[in-house]
Amino acid sequence: MSGGASINGVRPRLVAALLCLGLLVAECLSPERAGAVERSLRGELKRVLVLHSFGREFRPWSEYARDIKAELERQSPWPLDIQEHALLTARFNNPGPEAPFVEYLHSLYQGAMPDIVLSIGAPAARFAQKYRARLFPHTPLILSAVEHRLINRADLGDNDVVVAIRNDFVAAFDNILQVLPDTRSVAVVIGASPLEKFWLEEVKRELKSFGERVELVWYSDLSFEEILKRASKLPPHTVLFWGLMSVDAAGVVHESDIALRSLHAVANAPIFSYQEPFFGNSTVGGPMHLIADTSSRTVTAALGVLGGAKPASIHYEPIGFAAPRYDWRELQRWGISESRLPPGSEILFREPNIWVRYRWQMLMIAAVFLVQAGLISGLLHERRRRRVAEVESRQRLTELAHVNRYSTVGELTTSIAHELNQPLGSILTNAETAELMLKASSPDINEIRQILADIRRDDQRASEVIRRLRSVLRKTPFEVKDIELNDTVREAIGLVKAVADGRRITLIYMPVLADLRVKGDPVQLQQIILNLIINAMDAISDADTGKREVSVSTLRAGNQAEIRIADTGPGIAASDLANVFDPFFTTKPQGMGMGLAIARTIIEAHHGAIVAANQLAGGALFTIRLPIAR
Repeated sequence: MSGGASINGVRPRLVAALLCLGLLVAECLSPERAGAVERSLRGELKRVLVLHSFGREFRPWSEYARDIKAELERQSPWPLDIQEHALLTARFNNPGPEAPFVEYLHSLYQGAMPDIVLSIGAPAARFAQKYRARLFPHTPLILSAVEHRLINRADLGDNDVVVAIRNDFVAAFDNILQVLPDTRSVAVVIGASPLEKFWLEEVKRELKSFGERVELVWYSDLSFEEILKRASKLPPHTVLFWGLMSVDAAGVVHESDIALRSLHAVANAPIFSYQEPFFGNSTVGGPMHLIADTSSRTVTAALGVLGGAKPASIHYEPIGFAAPRYDWRELQRWGISESRLPPGSEILFREPNIWVRYRWQMLMIAAVFLVQAGLISGLLHERRRRRVAEVESRQRLTELAHVNRYSTVGELTTSIAHELNQPLGSILTNAETAELMLKASSPDINEIRQILADIRRDDQRASEVIRRLRSVLRKTPFEVKDIELNDTVREAIGLVKAVADGRRITLIYMPVLADLRVKGDPVQLQQIILNLIINAMDAISDADTGKREVSVSTLRAGNQAEIRIADTGPGIAASDLANVFDPFFTTKPQGMGMGLAIARTIIEAHHGAIVAANQLAGGALFTIRLPIAR
């Protein structure tokens, strides 16, 4: 009882588990896969047998087979079981080894015949036709990618479909001579298998007329190693024509694509072919068979037959060469002009130039350059505008300084008159004395000579006063040159010395013993010194102080030269110290307020500085600092 209860309890759980597993599998399978499984369970699986020529990886047929299989699997409404076999015996001249292969296929498919047989290439087509009665007597057969001359028409039946191609060697060689009209010889590369021997004779037959136009050289009786040696030393105006190389004259088997790449690596001449599977990595191009044309017809026929169509109702004309195609890289390598290509030619593998390849990068770079050019242009314009403004400002400063110098000289009128009156008065006195002495009966020549020397000296003194006055008053542009600062200060003091004496002010000059070489405009620097000395004397004149003294001193502080002008006046009000160099700021009733502003501008143009301060003992102190010339 307990055992029966246990079994009855397990059975529902087992059923539930199996049901869940089935639902999980159904959920995991895609709709297409689930449909395929369902159709296969209903017996709709289609078996396709593919027969390869030479081998599964032998070009050109391997490329046809690959494309046909891919399109079949893509377009088929049924699940497909594609089985493939390679006809290795096609490489040999002796058909003896075919018997074991036939027996193998007979045993393999006895009782489980494929739904359709596809032969790829001429060797596979010949084999299928030869052994059809034994292997696949009632199975539809499609002979694909086979040249129409290699089909045994007598053995074709109602269950056969032919998708043939047509080789036109005359068109292929005409193309060579059109794109390379200077060609003198063509070396034909072709192997020694039965199929290749057949094509050797066909090519020779078709190209009989070309013997008068070019020399035809046949490499069919050479080993591939010898072919490589000769191809590396071809004479000028020679081309290579690649037919087929499955087995060379030495009996060595070659995979055509590998052999072609080896030839391309050493050849010193362009290589032409008529097969698309060899196009794109070694050959120049020309008219050729396209894989897509053959595979499209083959797949259409196969699907039609699998769907119930009668093979006898499907007929195709042999497929000829398509429009010429050329490899741009090979055209460039061999210097073949595109203008020589036939009309309607297609050029593939064209390498984009730098503008196409890096279009967006180049656009970004161009945009950056444009932005930079705009910024640089704007900065240059701004720089030019600033320079113009600086030049104009300097011109205005020069003009204003010139006006200021006239104003200063006006204040120095008494000093200038005194400076001139002294030598002129001495000249007049000496001239009158000399005149009286000349009236004597025996004038003292030595005395007269001394008087004339005094007159000359006084004249030079007057000339020096005028020269200094003219140097101050002349309107000159800002001119920087090497000057000795002590001499410049001394000359300025000489102009204002008489004014100080007239005002009963002691003017003291204390130059440093060291040489003070600076770069500057001596006229403008003298103007500043004059302004500061006159301001100092004005401050003393307006104040009731016992000590009336203006001291001017020079010294060197590191890499700078200093001019210090101090007075014993009342000094500068603390609230005015920060404003004394501002334009139009003045404490004089009749002042314009431009003297110190001009002074600061001139000093800054000399890369120096000017500061004002009050002395502890009273009075103002102005300090000018200028860099020492190097």
